[in-house]
Amino acid sequence: MRPTLIRYTLLSSLFMSALGLSSVAQAQTTYPDKTITFVVPYAAGGSSDTRSRMLAQKMAESLGVTIVVENKPGASGNIGTNYVARAKPDGYTIGLGNFGPMAVNKSLYGDNLPFDPQKNLQPIALIERGAMVLGVNAESPYQTAQDLLEAGKNDPNKLDYASTGAGGASHLITEQLKDIVGFEATHVPYRGGAPASSDLMAGNISFYLELGSLFIPHIAPPNGRIRTLAVSSEERLPALPDTPTFKELGVDLVASNWFGVIAPAGIPDDVLNTLNKAVNDAVADPAYRQLVQDQGAEAVGGTPEEFAEFILQEGKRWDRLIKEKNITIQ
Repeated sequence: MRPTLIRYTLLSSLFMSALGLSSVAQAQTTYPDKTITFVVPYAAGGSSDTRSRMLAQKMAESLGVTIVVENKPGASGNIGTNYVARAKPDGYTIGLGNFGPMAVNKSLYGDNLPFDPQKNLQPIALIERGAMVLGVNAESPYQTAQDLLEAGKNDPNKLDYASTGAGGASHLITEQLKDIVGFEATHVPYRGGAPASSDLMAGNISFYLELGSLFIPHIAPPNGRIRTLAVSSEERLPALPDTPTFKELGVDLVASNWFGVIAPAGIPDDVLNTLNKAVNDAVADPAYRQLVQDQGAEAVGGTPEEFAEFILQEGKRWDRLIKEKNITIQ
C-alpha cells in the first residue's frame, strides 16, 4: 500500500474513532432528551396522584423536558409499581413508590408479589412523610385520645375503626396503636379515604387514623365535622398546632404514610444522580414545601441511599407486626 494511502486510511480511522467517542460522550451527557413517564400506582384524584402531579411539574421545570403522569391503579399499588420495575432502566420511566408496595406488600402477598422492592426497584429520593391523625366525629363523646383508648380497653366490642383496606397505612398503624396501648377495636375497611372520611363525618364509625390532608378541610369551627385527638409525628404539626402527639400522651407511636420517587433497578449512576437532583430541587421549592406543610405533612428529600435504608427499616417494622398479628389481605 502506498504511503499516501496508508496515511489517509489511518487518518480516516482516527477521525471515525473520535467521532464514535464523541457520539458516545454526547449520548451519556444528554439525559434527559425526551419525555419522561411518571407512573402513579393509584387512581387519579387521590392524594398520591395530586402530589405526583405537583412533583412531576417541578421536576419537568428542573430537567427541561415534559413529564407525563400515567395512572396505573390496582392490587394495592402493585400493578403500577410492577410496571416501573419491568420498565427499561434508562430513566425515562419512573414512578411513585410508597408505603404499601415498597415496604408492606412483600409481607402480605409473599410469592404472589410480582416484583421484589429490594431487587427490582431503585429508590431515588423520599419526598414526603405524612403523620397519621386520629380523628373522630365532631359530635363524638370522646373528647380526648385518652377517652377513646380507655373505652376500647374497658369494652372490646365498643369501638370500630376505618381504614383504606387491609395492609394500608391506616390499617397497620392503627393495629400498631392497638398493640402498644392494649385496646380492642373492630376493623372496617373501605375502598378509599373519601368514603371512610364520609362515614366518620356521618357518625357511622368510631374513629379513623389517616393523613391530615383528609381531615383538615373538615375540622375548622364552627361547622367542623371532625375532631382531631392525636398525631403520630415526633412533634406537633404546624397545620394542627392544638392536636397533641401520641408521645405527649405517653403512647410511643411515631409512624407515617410516605411517598418517594423510584425507578427500575439498573439505571446508570449519572441518570440516578440527575433524577435525584431534580427531586430535591422540587422538594426544596418554598411554595411546594409550604403546601405540603399546610396539608399536615413534611417535605423530605435526600439521597438514594437514605431512601433505600428508610424502605429497608420500614419493611422490617411492618413485617414484624404483620407476622405477630397474623394480618392478611383477605
